[in-house]
Amino acid sequence: MELDKFYKGEAFDAYEYFGAHLQGGKVVFRVYAPNADAVRLMGEFTAWQEQDMGKVAKGVWEYVSPWARPGQMYKYAVYSKQGRAEHCDPYGFGMEMRPGSCSVIRDLAEYKFTDKSWMRRRTKCFDRPLNIYELHLGSWRKKGWQWYNYDEISEQLIGYLKANGYSHVEFMPLTEHPFDGSWGYQNVGYFAPTSRYGTAAQLKMLIDRLHNAGLGAILDFVPVHFAMDHFGLGSFDGTALYEYSNKRAAKSEWGSYNFDHGRAEVRSFLQSAANYWLKEFHFDGLRVDAVSRLIFRKGDWRQGENPEGLSFIKGLNQGLQQRHPTAILIAEDSTAWQGVTRPVEQGGLGFDYKWDLGWTYNTLKYFSYAASGRATKGEHISAAFEYSRNERYILPLSHDETARGTGALIQRLRGEDKLRQARLLQLYMICHPGKKLNFMGNELATFREWNEGGPLDWELLKKPEHGAFLRFVKDLNSLYIKKKAFWSNDHGPDNFQWLNCRSSGACVFGISRPCGQDTILAFFNFSNKAAAIEPDVHGNVKMLINSDWDIYGGSTKKAARQRIMKRLPAYSGVIYICRP
Repeated sequence: MELDKFYKGEAFDAYEYFGAHLQGGKVVFRVYAPNADAVRLMGEFTAWQEQDMGKVAKGVWEYVSPWARPGQMYKYAVYSKQGRAEHCDPYGFGMEMRPGSCSVIRDLAEYKFTDKSWMRRRTKCFDRPLNIYELHLGSWRKKGWQWYNYDEISEQLIGYLKANGYSHVEFMPLTEHPFDGSWGYQNVGYFAPTSRYGTAAQLKMLIDRLHNAGLGAILDFVPVHFAMDHFGLGSFDGTALYEYSNKRAAKSEWGSYNFDHGRAEVRSFLQSAANYWLKEFHFDGLRVDAVSRLIFRKGDWRQGENPEGLSFIKGLNQGLQQRHPTAILIAEDSTAWQGVTRPVEQGGLGFDYKWDLGWTYNTLKYFSYAASGRATKGEHISAAFEYSRNERYILPLSHDETARGTGALIQRLRGEDKLRQARLLQLYMICHPGKKLNFMGNELATFREWNEGGPLDWELLKKPEHGAFLRFVKDLNSLYIKKKAFWSNDHGPDNFQWLNCRSSGACVFGISRPCGQDTILAFFNFSNKAAAIEPDVHGNVKMLINSDWDIYGGSTKKAARQRIMKRLPAYSGVIYICRP
């Protein structure tokens, strides 16, 4: 790393200089604390006796230990005008299990990847299927009430993703965090995989195995705020080194500290963390959390744009695009800011995709109305189609839709026949322009709100109706992956057309998704009554799937030959493929 770039906020490799590094049989420790009066190192290799660190550059403290070894714990004692405080290493590559707060020495070269073929073929999936399974690793499956480690869970996870038609897994934050209930969104270790599930080498092994099975891995990245725990980044050198010095601006509504993106050293820290996960761990992309706070002050457009945040996110994305041209950069952004997925050079923010939270809101809002009231609320269905060409979108049915008081996703579908409505929702999402994301448990139609403390309700699969629901989701995913018309033109100028259904019901919609010689035709009945339709369809038509088939728990017998239906059952949808 060039220190000059670090001081200017231009570094993407600060972790190669700071932290604990193995060099020639010794370990070199470096930490940035420009306002400290003194910094002392202590660890297992010093019998926890403090050792003076020397200043080797502006704000940089260093200590070389001939006794330190990988796997050993250490901490910094930082002395300032505020007194003495113990901190973990901001650039530490490992941490001990909470409630402990020590950093752990790790050898980043310990694991050797075998995924050259995957990395060479990897793309951003603009013209490929992108079907993401969002996962909280600690509560997907458990050994009783114990966590699986990265190594142990790999075979089960890979088998499940392959069997059920997903192309990528998106992990909720795996960076070290003290509080389980934060789900990883309040970090202390931006370079440390959480020790809940094992070591850095074990996480690398998991990603390597995913790649060798043909599956991508995306990491949830949190560059807006960090945990307030006393041993973390807050008041690191006795001053607000990472957070705002203004106390009103320093704290977020989540009970955490806001990063001060106007500080050059903060930009270098976060840019280096993002690069670290892509380069050292071979993650295939980052989902960047809370982008609205980077665009607008406190995420509120009425308070005006956040110039420091905008400058940071543009610089971050520009640097990552240059270094990792095939990695996927995803914005979790709830604003209407234009150009989120436009290149920085063209006035945008430089992301590849944006979560379409407007689609999520409107869709679930529509399903929240009683069936009798949906006839006059069709704008909730039409709205997202009309702006689907503005950005490159991912349609998310994420953890936010099934936790913290929202209820399970299926419980948000008002009225009777919730399993029928849940099948219709999944079919509607597959047909809509945009890539796809489903949170774990949605495919089981679980009725229990997600809680990070326990595993998913796998026992549900013993019930025929839930087993049939998983089969439906699996078959939908398989169709999505195999049929190019579902994904090849997600963001083009003619990515969909409305179809004239000539329906007897006001809650019936039809769309087409053209792709060369093939066109996907889809019809949806969102009402609780069957509706007669006269679809205006020409050509050779073949039914691909019907959400009301008996094999999925519906009432329509699946026949060998399926013609255009003239009547759609209540809460059902059907997909055809049409060729001239």
